[in-house]
Amino acid sequence: MSTTGATADPPPGSRKSPSSGDPLAALGSLPGVAESVESVRKAVDRVYGHRVMRRRSNEITSEAALRGARGSAALSGADWALEEVRRRSDFSGDDEARTMGAALRLTAEAGQLLSIWRQSPLRVLARLHLVAAADKAERVGRPRQAGEPVDEPSIGLPLPSAAEAHGRLEGLAELVIAGGSAPALVTAAVVHGEILALRPFASHNGLVARTAERIVLIGSGLDPKSVCPAEVGHAELGQGAYLKALEGYVSGTPEGVAAWIAHCGRAIELGARESTAVCEALQRGAA
Repeated sequence: MSTTGATADPPPGSRKSPSSGDPLAALGSLPGVAESVESVRKAVDRVYGHRVMRRRSNEITSEAALRGARGSAALSGADWALEEVRRRSDFSGDDEARTMGAALRLTAEAGQLLSIWRQSPLRVLARLHLVAAADKAERVGRPRQAGEPVDEPSIGLPLPSAAEAHGRLEGLAELVIAGGSAPALVTAAVVHGEILALRPFASHNGLVARTAERIVLIGSGLDPKSVCPAEVGHAELGQGAYLKALEGYVSGTPEGVAAWIAHCGRAIELGARESTAVCEALQRGAA
């Protein structure tokens, strides 16, 4: 459902002025964020410290990619069993199949864009949309224009104007390019939240947002082998909790933004737990 009209003030992480210093780093001081950052770090360390990771990390990465794509697609309306995703080779049928295909393509593409992200995040986002919306040739790879509808039925929040979306997306890109001292969790959560809030493209914004989150987590060095799929955790926590946390982010209040960051942190922890279970299964010879 797409709606237009006034929106809440932009979240703190999307605003920057000459005197604001590093606004993303400032979010790290919000209540509970430091604890979320530490909890995520410990969860990621547990995966990377597993003995299976030393010998079979490529297998864990591949499995995490598949499970992450399945989780992201589930949040966009294609909630398939993992074995169905493994079994299928044709994703060009109905809307659910196309959504699943888009999620798989994005997961494969993410690793190719790491070197570009820090220099040109807008170029990366355009590329991600091009990959996701390959079947909508006339509207892909570019931000939506004034009056252009957005096909994103799973996100029922007020839709910012095209002009506001463009401006805030450029501000987000400036923050990414400038770098800073913000923890990876904070940056990933803000990137994810802004894209969902703005819905800058005519479609597939959820898939693009979750892939951008993945790119930040990999490129930051927190999860360099991409074995902690946050998409798995977002799906496990459920669509209702996801949208409620997003509403908090969109509100722009410190409490709402902190709750969104904590939600994203919990999703990463659940993704790490998933890959730990895969490591255990491989160790037992059961997978």
